[in-house]
Amino acid sequence: MVKNRQFIKPLAAIILAIICLLPLNACAAEASKTANSDSIYQQRTVHNPDGIGKFYMGREIAQVMGYQGASWLERPSRGMEEKSARLVNNLDLKPTDIVADIGAGTGYFSFRIAPLVPEGKVLAVDVQPEMINFIKLNKQEKNIANVEPVLGTIDNPNLPENSVDLVVMVDAYHEFAYPREMMQGIVKALKPRGRTVSIEYRGENPLIPIKGLHKMTQKQVKKEMAAVGLVWKETKDMLPQQHLMVFEKKSQI
Repeated sequence: MVKNRQFIKPLAAIILAIICLLPLNACAAEASKTANSDSIYQQRTVHNPDGIGKFYMGREIAQVMGYQGASWLERPSRGMEEKSARLVNNLDLKPTDIVADIGAGTGYFSFRIAPLVPEGKVLAVDVQPEMINFIKLNKQEKNIANVEPVLGTIDNPNLPENSVDLVVMVDAYHEFAYPREMMQGIVKALKPRGRTVSIEYRGENPLIPIKGLHKMTQKQVKKEMAAVGLVWKETKDMLPQQHLMVFEKKSQI
């Protein structure tokens, strides 16, 4: 009995030590995550009223256009103003492509891409449940089966790893609250040599009647995409007001 007691005491001490260490490790991991986030982003009290006061790689992140602006996304004049058909036709789609439309909103572009990938599908990703509901309603009304709504979070697109051929972001990236984390999730979701297409209003042109924080320069887009390992391939300037920039995932990522 005495021998058993002598064996149990050291064993209990070891177990207690392990239990005590676990929370410390968890706290250390969380502290490390917070420290990394702090080093990536800067918060400023004095900032542009159209932004959220959070800066990433020298750029202030713009405020998100809420679901209340859904009617503006579906305005009848949009196709003519932005040459939407021209945009879609320059995505170099294959019939079997799996496309993720990030920041899909009402699905304006998702439903225009879907007919061009009849053997594939479009994952219409948005972080606002109300927008997801719009997509579901539009899907039913348009009777398009190969559009799948996906509710993402502000730092994760919620897409399976190595599952997507093409990611499309139309006037959305500049509003990502966590652009580094969101893009890391997008890169993971891309297949090797998969492409990301960023469409943003030209920040180089002050005459384009869009608020400054809702435009981006090519230089800034390239810098932010390079930070997550995406390689710039080309820029197509065939749209009236926007850059269409193509990036590729390195095969080893």
